[in-house]
Amino acid sequence: MPLQTKQTITIDEIKINFDTEGLFIINVAIAIIMFGVALGITMDDFKRLFNNPKIVFVGVLSQFILLPAFTFLGVLIIKPHPSLALGMMMIAACPGGNVSNFFSKMAGGNAALSVSLTAFATLICIFMTPFNLQFWGSLYEPTNTILETVELNWVELLKLVSLILGIPLIFGMIVKHRHSETASKIEKVLKPISMAVFVALIIAAFSQNLDVFVNYSHLVFLLVVLHNILAFILGFYTAKAFGLSEKDTKTIAMETGIQNGGLGLLLIFGFFDGLGGMALLAAFWGIWDIFSGMALATYWGRKTSKLGSNNA
Repeated sequence: MPLQTKQTITIDEIKINFDTEGLFIINVAIAIIMFGVALGITMDDFKRLFNNPKIVFVGVLSQFILLPAFTFLGVLIIKPHPSLALGMMMIAACPGGNVSNFFSKMAGGNAALSVSLTAFATLICIFMTPFNLQFWGSLYEPTNTILETVELNWVELLKLVSLILGIPLIFGMIVKHRHSETASKIEKVLKPISMAVFVALIIAAFSQNLDVFVNYSHLVFLLVVLHNILAFILGFYTAKAFGLSEKDTKTIAMETGIQNGGLGLLLIFGFFDGLGGMALLAAFWGIWDIFSGMALATYWGRKTSKLGSNNA
């Protein structure tokens, strides 16, 4: 018991040291990633979405309502350390990550739908992310205690999310509209480079805090894996329940399972002073869901290829 008490106090009080320059680079990296995503988006993508409001409803329901709600239930059942619980709520409040577009295509899903949903989720997350974090976090006493000690300035939060997601999204769509061929060329180069820079930044941040990473990774890893599996299952069966096609079901699953851990990490450094449990969980998620998404997309992609060969 004494060891457990010590760990509880330590992980909820440790801070991840990350300098201002590194934080600025993460800001820029996420903005560039979003700009790269936007280079593949046209107004027709949004028109396609709103011509099928059922898909919009299922996507929003799965990602912004059910995932935060089920995350809250999971926290009540598992009762992780408060900072880890708030980290789970932060991840659940974030929009889908841009790699979901690549994985949806790889899985034989609806790539155009994935891009459209990512764009739409990015726009509404400007309001939904702070709302979900505040709402669900305040309902659980241990996480509410953390929220009460932090000045979660909604105006500043909205500004930051708008700046690093909203503006690059709009700017990228303008470039795509006016210079379509150039946008396609830039997109192909920009996506892999920006993702590599982002992963490198996470690794660099935690290499400076190696003792924290080594000592507490075992507390975070299983939570991230279980939470990620829950997100994929939730997205998949929510889409199934509403009778969506197999391609659209895979896409909703990817959009729900691949959350923007980078944005979560940025908000944690910006508003929670790098709170240890939250930062560890978001960083693990940001790396883990790339591997889990790749594995699931590969499995679904091979399954689709076999079915296609058998039907040929």
